Amino acid sequence: MSDNPSITLPAVDEMRRYWEVISPLMGGTLAMRAAGTALLPKFPAEDDEIYKDRLAQSTLLPAYSETVGTMTSRVFAEPLQVGDDVPPDIAGMTEDIDLSGNDLNNWAVNFFRNGLSHGLCHAFVDHQAGEAVRTKAEEEKAGVRPYVVMVKPEQVLGWKHKAGVLTQIRYLESVEEDDGEFGVEVVLQIRVLVPGAWRTYRAASKDAQWTVHDQGVTSLKHIPWVTFYTGRTGFMTAKPPLLELAHLNVKHWQSQSDQDNILHVIRVPILARIGVQQSYDNQGKPLPTEFKVGVGAITDLPINGDMKYVEHTGKAADAGRQSLLDLIDEMRMAGAKLLMPEKAATKTATQAEEEAAQELSPLARMAHQFGDCLAQLLQFMADYRSIGDGGSVEMRGNFDVDYMPEVSLPTLVAMANAGMLSKQTLFAEMQRRGVISDEYDWSEELGRIELQGPSLGAL
Repeated sequence: MSDNPSITLPAVDEMRRYWEVISPLMGGTLAMRAAGTALLPKFPAEDDEIYKDRLAQSTLLPAYSETVGTMTSRVFAEPLQVGDDVPPDIAGMTEDIDLSGNDLNNWAVNFFRNGLSHGLCHAFVDHQAGEAVRTKAEEEKAGVRPYVVMVKPEQVLGWKHKAGVLTQIRYLESVEEDDGEFGVEVVLQIRVLVPGAWRTYRAASKDAQWTVHDQGVTSLKHIPWVTFYTGRTGFMTAKPPLLELAHLNVKHWQSQSDQDNILHVIRVPILARIGVQQSYDNQGKPLPTEFKVGVGAITDLPINGDMKYVEHTGKAADAGRQSLLDLIDEMRMAGAKLLMPEKAATKTATQAEEEAAQELSPLARMAHQFGDCLAQLLQFMADYRSIGDGGSVEMRGNFDVDYMPEVSLPTLVAMANAGMLSKQTLFAEMQRRGVISDEYDWSEELGRIELQGPSLGAL
């Protein structure tokens, strides 16, 4: 039994094991360096200062973050569409969905990216405070309204639920408060949401007890909370769908550091003197010897002595380079799995009668679920205004496996030139990849081609 709001559930601790890898990868080189030995172990007997220098020179190939960004861009290949069934009042709020100047589409991009990278992401609908505001008309007159708050997965501490219905949620948040005329102080607090009410807790110091700072009530009988899953494992729990790619990216980070260290060593040849013996004084202490290397310097050697530079053959460096290239190929394959079609049954009995089983990629399914999450947020906003149905949201992404024109088009052009593909199909494939505008029609374009006569290359 605990009344400490800062405790974390075991399920949260388990997910944080994933995020200890994911968050630095999403943060880039500086975040990876800050992770230190957790993601870049020290060599046996490696000096601390040497390790610090190696860590400071290590750089990250951002395969994980760029894959997440690329997949997110596919989902938002075209801006999402707010349905015609969304009430005008709610549709107007989507132009500034979070009261920070972000419209629904821009806000949703960040929401989806966090969900894809970490396995899940959260959001809830809050409402601006208004004194003596009781009706919709009074809300509009006072200028207060509901808005959306994103809660990143690392912020969540714990929750309670009954039969899959959320009854309590706790998460960390930081708020800015004025500190003098020009300063701003960032204060950490815990927010607790329950049906129809909320509380915030603060601690006077790091080791102090958390106490209630503020509290209030809402007009809703439920918690207006939405969780977007991309790798769901249970209620409020998930595993990042690209976790194996993350491990490969960390392996590349470590291997790249090894490779850079090898190159640093083998690029500096070692000068060796052969046949030169150390001289000692009467007390057995080695005598200093003067040794000069450079243009205009002479070095004396004993009879049969030798001096030469010893250099590495470079085989280890070549092997390391090939290993890095192989890792890049493995990461590319791991990231592309989100686009591989999978068999999925239709959603309803009516669709089952009209359609056969559909082939959807994991990314396409995520996009459809994401649209439902956004629609649920709009519904919560409508609940605050008591205006019934909140409407729907349509995602218009591109989930084709072959969507890189620079890779596929040369092959298609070669097939068309060899007579293995019609020019009309080539035209359609270029339109599908966005190389040619959808405004053009093949039959009309063919007529223009015939009117312009032979090309200059055919003269």
